[in-house]
Amino acid sequence: MLRVLHIVTDMRRGGLETMIMNYYRNIDRSCIQFDFLEHRQGKTDYDYEIEEMGGKIYRLPVLNPFSLKYRRLLGKFFEEHPEYKIIHVHQDCMSSLILKIAKKYGIAVRIAHSHSNNQDKNLKYLVKMYYKSKISKYATDLFACSKEAGEWMFGNAKFNILNNAINVQKYEYSIEMRKKVRDSLGIEKNVLVIGHIGRFSPPKNHLYLLDIFKKISDKKEAKLLLVGDGNLRSEIESKISNLNLNSRVILTGVRNDVSELLQAMDVFVLPSKYEGLGIVAIEAQSAGLPCVISDKVSAECKKTRLIYQLSLSEEPEVWAKKIIELSKMKRKSYCAEIRDSGYDLKDNARELMKFYLQKPI
Repeated sequence: MLRVLHIVTDMRRGGLETMIMNYYRNIDRSCIQFDFLEHRQGKTDYDYEIEEMGGKIYRLPVLNPFSLKYRRLLGKFFEEHPEYKIIHVHQDCMSSLILKIAKKYGIAVRIAHSHSNNQDKNLKYLVKMYYKSKISKYATDLFACSKEAGEWMFGNAKFNILNNAINVQKYEYSIEMRKKVRDSLGIEKNVLVIGHIGRFSPPKNHLYLLDIFKKISDKKEAKLLLVGDGNLRSEIESKISNLNLNSRVILTGVRNDVSELLQAMDVFVLPSKYEGLGIVAIEAQSAGLPCVISDKVSAECKKTRLIYQLSLSEEPEVWAKKIIELSKMKRKSYCAEIRDSGYDLKDNARELMKFYLQKPI
C-alpha cells in the first residue's frame, strides 16, 4: 500500500482541510492511504475520522522558519519515517522550508499545493514572499486549486490544477430539508436568510459582511447565518452587539452538516479579501443558491449563472441591494452544471489516485 503524507497546520473543519478529507473519503484506501503531519498539539475536528479510516497522525510544533529546533525535529521525523516517498504539503508560502528539508532526506516526490491567491500584507509578509520564491526550487510537483492561485504562488512554473471537488448530489436542493433546518434554527418560512461559511479570520471579511447585513436588516425581516469559528469570534460578537443585531445573527459554530445548512439560506455571501477558489461557492451553487462574492475571489468558481461579483470598494448599501434583488430568484437544482464543469468528486479522486500511483518512487 502507498502511504501519502499530507503536511498541514491542523485538520480543523476549514475549506482546505475539508477538500483533503473529501478526497480521502473517495480514494481507494486498499491501495492508497493518507497520513497527516500536523503543526498543532491536541485533537482537531477531523482527527477522529482520519484515525477511523486508518490514517496516522503525527505532530510537530508550530512551523517557525527561524527555529533551529523546528528544523531539527522535522529532519528527525523524515529520518525516522523513510516509508514516506510522497509528501503533499499544504503550508502556503512556508512550504519551501519543509520541501527543502524533505529533499535533503531523500523524499522522492515533494508536492506543494497552493490554496490561496494572496496574503495579508503584515509584518510577516516579506518573510513569506521570500519562502514563496523558493517553492519551485525544492518541489517536484506543483498543485493549485485554481489558475489564479497557481500563478500567484508559482509564477511561471508549470502546475497542475486539482479542483476543490465535492460530492455534488449531497448538496442538491430539497424543500423538505430547507424546512427541517429552518425549523431547527427557529427561522420562520418567509424570513430572508443570508448565509456565510468560513473561518472567523481576517481574510473572510466578516466585519464588512456585518455592515452589509445591517443595511439589509434595516429594509427587511432577515437573519444572518454565520457558520464557523475562529480567532476573531469575540470581535465579531462585539460588532454584532454594537449594530444591535443580536436577535438577527445566528452563530452556529463549526458544523459538519454544511450541505443541509445551505438549504436554509436564500443568498450566499462571500466578501473575502482574498480566496484561492472558494470551495463554499461551489457548494452553494450546487445547492441552487445565488451567490454574491467579492472581486478578490477567483472568478474560476463561477460555474453557473448564480455567481455575482462585486468590488470590496463598493459601499455596503450596494451589496445589500444586490443581495435583496437576488433573493427573489426561483430556487432549483444546479447539480448537473457543477458536475459537468469538472467538480464531481469521484472523477477527481480517480485522477489524483492515478497521479500518485504513476510517480516513480
